Amino acid sequence: MLGATPGWPAVLADGPVLLRPYKRSDARAWSEVRIANQAWLAPWESAPPGPWAEMNSTRAYSYVYRDMKRAARRGDSMPFAVCLVEDGRERLVGHVNLGNIVRRAFASAYAGYWIDYRVAGRGVIPTALALAVDHAFGPGGLHRIEVNIRPENGPSRRVVEKLGFREEAYHQRYMHIDGGWRDHLGYAMTSEEVAAEGGLLSRWKRVRAAK
Repeated sequence: MLGATPGWPAVLADGPVLLRPYKRSDARAWSEVRIANQAWLAPWESAPPGPWAEMNSTRAYSYVYRDMKRAARRGDSMPFAVCLVEDGRERLVGHVNLGNIVRRAFASAYAGYWIDYRVAGRGVIPTALALAVDHAFGPGGLHRIEVNIRPENGPSRRVVEKLGFREEAYHQRYMHIDGGWRDHLGYAMTSEEVAAEGGLLSRWKRVRAAK
């Protein structure tokens, strides 16, 4: 996905956690993990109407992939497939996107993410988000990353809270999800907040080591 976004495309890694651009050949793996995670993901996602299996089929992936590729080429987003590399094999287990990128004086993006419930709790998605944020603040040329999460979504909130994102807003009826307009909590982080710590990944590693 060659594009106009500074720092994109990119491949990022820490230990077994790998972030890379999506490939056309990811269709089967993406569909499998999405369908297996319906109960885990559906309550929190803004999704088009229709059966989950249909909206997450290999056929649907072709449209998702096309849209991600176009957005990256326009410089609007940096969509990463999150993979685990174990025993020399790469397994797609999640997603991190830096989207709604605005340049110039704002230099900001919104982060979104999901993780396969079968590997949740292993530090994969905090590591992936930390890698993406450090990349955004470095080669990506951004200054601020925002994350908006439903108050009821405890696992997602724990990700940003572990990483030290600030809770700074309460957005009433912010987004239409799961049949209704849902409130969201707004979290944010600027590059200055982690610069002295050597970046967000370094901060996250110290937090994990201290447990």
